[in-house]
Amino acid sequence: MIVVLKQVQKFRHSPTLNTVLMVESVLKNMDESVVSIAELKRKLPNQVNHNTLMVVLEYLEESNKIAVTLKGITWIHNSNPKLKKAVFRGLEL
Repeated sequence: MIVVLKQVQKFRHSPTLNTVLMVESVLKNMDESVVSIAELKRKLPNQVNHNTLMVVLEYLEESNKIAVTLKGITWIHNSNPKLKKAVFRGLEL
């Protein structure tokens, strides 16, 4: 019972799919190459809770869609099928 309560508290600010897609879209389509969290919050069309935004950014970083550095956040995911094919057939060193 205690474990279940801790899990509920841990995911109190769980993002909805719409929130994840909104953040992903803004990051993917931004003009700047690097954006801070404060700038990202200003660019989002809807206000997002800070803790929820942190969960979304953690998910996007773990799924290799963004890189988070000291300078800020940048979109790194490339869905180009030619690139995927080249990487798949690439030469190992």
